[in-house]
Amino acid sequence: MSNRAVLEVIALDEEDAVAAQTGGADRLELVTDMAADGLTPSRTGFAAIRAAVDIPLRVMLRLTDGFSAGGPEGVDALVARALELREAGADEFVLGFLTPDGEPDLVAVERLIAVLDGCRWTFHRAIDRAADRDGLRKRLADLPGLDTYLTAGAATGVDDGLATLKAEAARPGYEARILVGGGLRLDHLPELRAAGLDAFHIGGAARPQGWAAPVSADAVRAWREAVDG
Repeated sequence: MSNRAVLEVIALDEEDAVAAQTGGADRLELVTDMAADGLTPSRTGFAAIRAAVDIPLRVMLRLTDGFSAGGPEGVDALVARALELREAGADEFVLGFLTPDGEPDLVAVERLIAVLDGCRWTFHRAIDRAADRDGLRKRLADLPGLDTYLTAGAATGVDDGLATLKAEAARPGYEARILVGGGLRLDHLPELRAAGLDAFHIGGAARPQGWAAPVSADAVRAWREAVDG
C-alpha cells in the first residue's frame, strides 16, 4: 500500500469488492449480515472475494451483534472460524471485544491473535464503547499485529467524536493508525485531514441506494477524490 491516505470500504460479496476496487479503495473490510452490524463471512465467501480483487482484505471476526465475545464457547467458535479463514488465505483481520463493564476482553483478544500468528489486525469500534478508551489503548499497545483502530471518536458517530479524533491524532505515543469510520461524511474530511488523520472507512456511504444495493464504484471514486484532495 502506498503512502497516500487509506480508503477502506465494507464489502459483502464479490460485486461489492470489484466496485470498491474500481472506485479506488485501498482495502476492504469483509463482513456479512449488516443487520447485525457486520459479522464474520464464510470461508467460501472470503475465497470468492479474494479471487475477485487484488487489494488487501481485512476479515471481520465477530459472530454476534455487539461487543461481547460470547464467553468461552463463543471464543472457541471464533478461534475455529479464524483458523478456517487462515487456511483459506486470509492474512488481515478486524476484531475487538469488551467485558460487560466496558474493559477490553483480553482473554478473547489474546486467544484470537494467538491463532492469527502475526497477522495484522484492526481493533474495531468497540473502542467507542469502552469505559476508558485511553486505558484500552494502553492495555492493547503491545499486542502483536495490532496496527489500526477503527473509531468514530464517540459511540454516536463522527459528529460527536471529532474533538476526540483530533486530540488522539495529536497525541504522542499512539502508534496504531486511527481509521475514521462510523457516521463519516464527506464534509468531515477537510477538518480531519487538517488534523493529520489519513485513514477513512465507509460502508453505507459507498451505497447511495442503501444496503440492499451493491457498492457504487462512482460513490467510492468520489470519496477517493475527496480523501486525496
